[in-house]
This record gives sequence, structure tokens and C-alpha cells, in this order.
Amino acid sequence: MPDARGAAGRAGDRAFRRPAGDGAGPGRCAARPQRAADPAAPGRAALVQLGRGTCGVNAVREIVAAPRPVRLKFEIGARTLFTVRRALVRVPLTLAEARSGLAPVLPPIDRDADGYLVTSLPEDRMATLVAGAGAMLPFVRQRYTRYFLDFAGDYDAWFASLSSNARQGLRRKAKKIAAASGGTLDVRRFRTMEELVAFHSVARAISATTYQERLLGSGLPEGADFLRAMSALAAADRVRAWLLYIAGEPAAYLYCPIEGETVIYAYVGHDPRFNDWSPGAVLQLEAMQDLFGEGRFAAFDFTEGEGQHKRQFATGGVECLDLLLLRPTLANRATMAALGGFNRAVAGAKRLVQGAGLAALAKRVRRGA
Repeated sequence: MPDARGAAGRAGDRAFRRPAGDGAGPGRCAARPQRAADPAAPGRAALVQLGRGTCGVNAVREIVAAPRPVRLKFEIGARTLFTVRRALVRVPLTLAEARSGLAPVLPPIDRDADGYLVTSLPEDRMATLVAGAGAMLPFVRQRYTRYFLDFAGDYDAWFASLSSNARQGLRRKAKKIAAASGGTLDVRRFRTMEELVAFHSVARAISATTYQERLLGSGLPEGADFLRAMSALAAADRVRAWLLYIAGEPAAYLYCPIEGETVIYAYVGHDPRFNDWSPGAVLQLEAMQDLFGEGRFAAFDFTEGEGQHKRQFATGGVECLDLLLLRPTLANRATMAALGGFNRAVAGAKRLVQGAGLAALAKRVRRGA
């Protein structure tokens, strides 16, 4: 089935690319072949190209300025100690936006909103965004590399580009799992509505055992809204999912929606009983082989956050951060001071633990192992 949004996705990706040269002199805007969102319009945000101001707007995606409750977490590893709620307008950048020369133009917000949460903002755009935010108070929540894999070439060429240690390790892990499963890997693939219903019930059982769900609340969703969205994606051929079984037991799952030509690393997990088998890495490798084989995708988006297998599999990455921009109220100033002090204390404790050679033990404690 053809991708129902393929053409729209490709047009959107082109809209984020920097023009080769538009002939506009200083203080002038070149004629634009398409109209972008008005960044001054209430309740919306556009994306603006760095160094060009709003006359350089060339993106068509709009961000609705509806504040939502966001829990600002005070956490140590995967353990959340307590949270502070703030009503924030979320401004998430897609992979295409993070890789482009565009920065978000923040929309006006209601008086009830505490500010903005901008995610996957490239490091080199922070100063520009903060300067344009006026009196808003900036606070960096986290820094990370947003990794991606370009589906240029074929699977064999990509696999050969990995380090020799990585290739040998992945082959060894796959061989071990195959041996326990009758000699071949038991990987099951899902993309239709009927198939995904079966996938979801098994994947949910795996997800319930993971530390991501137990400690972070970020397991595979089970509500009616998610199931409806999953069915809609399947009907448009915009989702892929996989399960890995070891000796007949479901061990790991991977669920990836598709936006345009980009496959998104949305939900992943494995049963902790199989930790020593590295089922997630083996399943990810099988998924990469399938996606390369389809020949229709441009990139795999590993989304926010770090991870060994992300670094291992990626062909590139963008240095990003999540940025809070808060109104300069007394409550918000107190929140920022508390977050900053807590984060510095945690970082100091982490250095002490690592220096004492207790990092592995601390990791198990954080995950509740």
C-alpha cells in the first residue's frame, strides 16, 4: 500500500531546506513561492531560518499555543523523587527541523501559561531563541545528541560501516539467541491493523515488566486513544512493529510510526529476564535490515536521549537540548533555582560514585533491580 502521506512528507522536508541563494539583499525579503504561517498570529508558531528574521520563514508546520500541564521532574536516573507542575506550551522540533537552519518562532501565550518547553533545540540555536524570548527565563533541562540513521545505500554497506567490535558483538548475540530458538532468530513483523492488534497484546505484556514503565511511566500505551491512533496509522501504512522471541518466549518489542519518509523510534522494551541476551540490540538490527530492504525511507529518527545502541547504529547526530522558557514570576524563579541546585547535587554525587567504582551498582539501584 502506498504511503498516504509520502508526498506531503517530502514536501514538508523540502520546506525545511536552506535555499541555495534567493538574491535577497540586506534588509530585503526575496519573493516566496509559498506562504508560511504568520509568526505573529495568536496561538501559532512558525519556524524561522537563522539570520533572516521572519521574512525567512519557509516552513509550513504550525504549533498550536495551547498550554498543557507538564511535570518538571526531580529525578535520579530513572527514579523520580518528586515533581513540580507547570502549564507549558510544548514546541517539539522534528528531526528535519533539528537538522535544518530553522529556529522556532514562539507564539503568544495565554496569561494562564507559565511558558514554553522547546525540545530537540540544536545547541547553536539557543542564543537566538533566548534573545527573541524577551524577559522569559531560560533553563536547560537536558542536553543530548539526537541520533539518526540515513537510509542511503544498502544494509550491507551500512553494517560494514559499524566498528569491527560492534559487528562481531551483534553477530555473537544474534547467534546465541538463534541457538536458543531452534537455530534461527524468531522475529515477527507487523504492519496491518489485524497484525498490530496481535502485536499490541504481546508487547504490552513485555512493557509491563520494563523499568521504563515501572519507573518512568513511558511504556507502550494501552488506552483506547492509542489503539485508535495505531489503527489509523496501520490503515495508512504508516507504522512498523516487531517482536523477538527467545526459546518461544516473547522477549523484546519495537514500535515505529512513520512520518513522511522518516521512521520514528517511538516505543521499545525487553523483558528484564533476558537482559544478558541483549534482545533489544538484536531486534533493532533485524528492524534495520527490514527497513533498508523496503527502499522507501530516508531516515530513522532515534528521537531524544542517549543510548549505546543509538550511538552504535547511527550515521549522524545533532547536538540538542530541551529548553524551558518561563515567565519571570517568583514561583518560576524558585522552581528554576530548585531544579538547578538539585541537578548540580546529583551531578556531584554521580562523579563521586563513578570515582569510587560503584557505577554499575548505582545503575541497578536506580532501575530498581
